[in-house]
Amino acid sequence: MKHLQQILSQACDSVRKEIAIGKTANYIPALARINPNKFGAAIVTVEGEIFRYGDATEPFSIQSISKVFALTLALNKLGDQLWLRVGREPSGSAFNSIVQLEKELGIPRNPLINAGALAVTDVLLEKSSSDNCVSEILSFIQTLANDDTVKIDAEVAQSELNTAHRNISLAEFMKSFNNIRCDVSEVVKAYCHHCAISMNCEQLARSFLFLANEGKDPVTGKQVVSPQRARRINSIMMLCGHYDASGDFAFRVGLPGKSGVGGGIVAVVPNVAAITVWSPCLNSNGNSHAGTAALEAITQATRWNIL
Repeated sequence: MKHLQQILSQACDSVRKEIAIGKTANYIPALARINPNKFGAAIVTVEGEIFRYGDATEPFSIQSISKVFALTLALNKLGDQLWLRVGREPSGSAFNSIVQLEKELGIPRNPLINAGALAVTDVLLEKSSSDNCVSEILSFIQTLANDDTVKIDAEVAQSELNTAHRNISLAEFMKSFNNIRCDVSEVVKAYCHHCAISMNCEQLARSFLFLANEGKDPVTGKQVVSPQRARRINSIMMLCGHYDASGDFAFRVGLPGKSGVGGGIVAVVPNVAAITVWSPCLNSNGNSHAGTAALEAITQATRWNIL
């Protein structure tokens, strides 16, 4: 196989015409202002090798990718009891839909849609404060990335809070079924802040390496989660990581992954590497248009595919 740097560069070069197709997340004002021509990618292998392309070292808002870190912490806290609060099935609906939540009596379909992530945040918030909850998530990510410069973008967090009407509605609705137990304003505040964590492609790929290595950080040797739990988190990403386009992503890319409306996508290649791509313009499902195309090109060139 060609050297990974060459593969990464050729794959990303091949999709440059896809950059700036779509729209930035204009319902969050701070994200609407991002340069639509930004495009970066990074591969970090379980051996610790790093390969970069384009804007790979420029920080961006990870948005819903933070849901994977929150899920990992909640599973470490509650274990399988978490599944009494949130399901494990693909939603087939928009990531902020309330219709399905009403039909299913306040139990979100999975932890990677907004309602599910709010329920997971509520679990982490119990007997704590929103500030402490966010600090716990941020510290966890800094440890995984091996980089304490990872931080929260205060402007993005405030922008999200100012436009959090739908998330407040979802949380209030779940509270009516006793599936949100903390104060709704605290839950939404914590949720908006952990979605506003800012990272670059290299940091993000590094922080997902434990999921490519049976739950163990291959660089430090620390067991973050059990092998079984790592497989389960990967399974949920495969089924639910890209909103109602998760099936299409599995068809095109064939790897577990998670997207965010900041334009980032992370994909996990079990026993091999983690890949991050970033391009801010989104398709109609809220996933990076050029990022998805780049991941498809990378997996075709490397033949990395778990299916």
